[in-house]
Amino acid sequence: MADPATYRPAPGEIPDQPGVYRFRDEHGRVIYVGKAKSLRQRLSSYFQDVGGLHPRTHQMVTTAASVQWTVVGTEVEALSLEYSWIKEFDPRFNVKYRDDKSYPYLAVTLADKVPRVQVMRGAKRPGTRYFGPYAHAWAIRETVDLLLRVFPVRTCSAGVFKRARQQGRPCLLGYIDKCSAPCTGKISEEDHHVLAEEFCDFMAGDTARFTKRLTARMKEAAADLDFERAARLRDDIAALQRATEKNAVVLSDGTDADIFALAGDELEAAVQVFHVRDGRIRGQRGWVVEKVEDVTDAELVQHLLQQVYGDAPAGDGATAGSVPREVLVPVLPPDVDQVQTWLTGLRGSRVQVRVPQRGEKHELAATVLKNAEHALVLHRTRRAGDLTTRSLALQEIQEALGLETAPLRIECYDVSHNQGTFQVASMVVFEDGLARKSEYRRFSIRGPEGTGARDDTAAMHEVITRRFRRYLAEREQAGDLEIGLGEDQVAAALADTDAGPVRSGPVDETTGKPQRFAYPPNLVVVDGGPPQVAAAAAALAELGIDDVALCGLAKRLEEVWLPGEDYPVILQRSSEGLYLLQRVRDEAHRFAITAHRKQRSKGMTVSVLDGVPGLGPARSAALLKHFGSVKRLRAATVEEIASVPGMGERTAAAVVAALAGESAAPAGESAAPAGAAPAPVTPGAGPAGMLGS
Repeated sequence: MADPATYRPAPGEIPDQPGVYRFRDEHGRVIYVGKAKSLRQRLSSYFQDVGGLHPRTHQMVTTAASVQWTVVGTEVEALSLEYSWIKEFDPRFNVKYRDDKSYPYLAVTLADKVPRVQVMRGAKRPGTRYFGPYAHAWAIRETVDLLLRVFPVRTCSAGVFKRARQQGRPCLLGYIDKCSAPCTGKISEEDHHVLAEEFCDFMAGDTARFTKRLTARMKEAAADLDFERAARLRDDIAALQRATEKNAVVLSDGTDADIFALAGDELEAAVQVFHVRDGRIRGQRGWVVEKVEDVTDAELVQHLLQQVYGDAPAGDGATAGSVPREVLVPVLPPDVDQVQTWLTGLRGSRVQVRVPQRGEKHELAATVLKNAEHALVLHRTRRAGDLTTRSLALQEIQEALGLETAPLRIECYDVSHNQGTFQVASMVVFEDGLARKSEYRRFSIRGPEGTGARDDTAAMHEVITRRFRRYLAEREQAGDLEIGLGEDQVAAALADTDAGPVRSGPVDETTGKPQRFAYPPNLVVVDGGPPQVAAAAAALAELGIDDVALCGLAKRLEEVWLPGEDYPVILQRSSEGLYLLQRVRDEAHRFAITAHRKQRSKGMTVSVLDGVPGLGPARSAALLKHFGSVKRLRAATVEEIASVPGMGERTAAAVVAALAGESAAPAGESAAPAGAAPAPVTPGAGPAGMLGS
C-alpha cells in the first residue's frame, strides 16, 4: 500500500485550469480517470488526510503510484476526453460510462429507404451519418424540432411509421407540418431522401443563412410588438447554436491523425503529441528535449518524427509503427517530401504531413500547444525548486566566472524600446537561485536632456549609474561608507531611484523606512554582448565600485561575456549554471517588455504638451495634476508653472510658449538646469520616472 504523500505534486505545479487527470499504479497501468473544472482544486482533495476519504477513494489513492494530468480549453472538452480515456483504458476504479450509454449524437439513417432523424447513443452503425457528440440531448431535440419546420424529415420510430402506412393516416407531426408524411405518399421516397441529404448539408455547416433568416424574423416580431413570438424565435436561435457548437477534443469527421506541438527556448523544448483515432483522442505522450546542438524547430520536428515512428515505442494507446493518415506539426520539417515518403512506406498508404491552418484541427493543435507549454513550465519549476540543482548552478557560475564566492544575489538588467522611443529598463533579482519579485524595479530612461538615451549602451550606463548611486547614497546616509557625497547629492540620489514601498531590506534607524538598495549584488548580469558589458563596467568604474562582479549574456549563442575580455566564456548547453543565467535574463526581458508596452500604450494618447522641450510624461502628469486641467494650465503664468516641483523657469517658459502657439524653446537649450530636482511621476509610478514593481 503506497503513501499518497510520496507522489503528491507540489501545489504550484498543478494548473488551475480545466482538464483530465489519470492515476497510475506502480506498473504504469491507468487505474482512475477523472475530469475537473480546476485541476488544482480537484487533485488537492485526493491528498488530504486519507482517513477522511471515501473507502473506495482511499483504496484508489493508496494503490496509485503517480498522477498525470492534461489541460484542455473547456469543461466540455474535459468531459469528452474523460469519456474517451475511460473507454480506452477501462480503469478499475472508474464507475461512470461503464454501461452502454455514451454521448448523444444527432443521426440520420441514410441507409434506410425512408431516412429518419433521431438522437442516438452507443456504437455507430454503418450507413448512418452522425453529427456530434453534443453535451445535451435536449439541445439536439430542440434543434431538430426547429429544423423540421424547414426540413420536415421523418422522425418517428419504425413501429409508428409501419402503423401509419397501414392505416393510410399520418401521425400528429404530419398534421402539424413537421413531417412530410412519406408514410402516406404525400412525398415520394426519392424526394424524402433528397430532403434528408439537405438536412445533413445544413448540419455539416451551412447554417448562416438559416440563422440569418430566424434573426430577421425575430426583429420583425419585435418591431410589430409581438414579443412572445420574438422570444420563441430567440430561443430557437439559441438552441440552434447549442446544437451546432463544435468540440475541439472530439472531431466530427473520423479524423485519423497525430497532432504535435513544441514549446521551448534555446536550451530545451517540451513536446506533446495527441493520438487521434476515429475522431477521438486515444493517447497522449510528452517529452522534454534538451537541445544538445543548435537546431531549428523544423529540424527538431524531423528528429521527433523519426523517433516516434522509427525506433521508439509509442504509448498511451499508440503502438510502434502505427502511422496515421495525417501528421499535423507546428512547422514543416526541412525535407518534408522525404519524410512523407518514409511515413507512406511505413503505413502502406499515403500519409500527409502538414500544418493545420484553420478549423477544428487548428483548435485541437492549440490545445496540444497549451499542454506543451504547461509541461515546460512544470519542468522548469521542478528544476528550479530543487535545492541541490540550484546549489550546483551557483557553483558552476562561480567557477566559470572566477568568483570568490557563489553569487547568492544576482541582478539582471535589460532595456526595451520601440526605435528609441518609450525607453524602459528592468532590474530583476534572484536570491539563492530563486526570483525575488519584491525587489524588481523598472526605470524610465531619461537621457542627458530628458529625451531618452541615444542607444542601448547609453541606456544601460544610465540604469547602472542610477541603481548604484542609490546604493552608495543609502550607505552614506547610514554612515557605513564614506564616499564624499554632499547632503543635497545624497537626497538627489535617494529621490532618483525611489521606486515605492519594498517589503524587505535593512531599515534606516533615523526614518524607520526600509533602505531599498542597501544590498549590493554579488553578480550583475546585463542582457547583451561586449558593448552592453562595457557600458555597465564604465558606470561601475565611475562610481568607484569594484567589488561587484559583472557579465553579459548574449542571446544568439548564449555566450557569457566578461568586461575587457576578447573571447566569451562558453558554458555547456546542459549546464545548470547556464540554465540559471538564461532564466534570469529571460525574466528581465519579460519584465522590461511589460513595462515598455504599458508606457507605450499611455504614450499613444496625444497631448498638447507633447513635444515641449524638457517636458516628458512625468512632468506633464505633474503639471496636469497640479492645475487640474489644460485650460487652467493655459491660463497660468511662467512663475506659477515654475513653482511646480521639478519644473524650472526655462521649461515653464517653453510650456507657456507651446500653449500659446508660439515657437518652442531654442534648439540646443537644456530643458532643466543641472542638478535640478527630479520630476515626480504619476501615482504608483515612483518619482523620477522609475516605476514601482
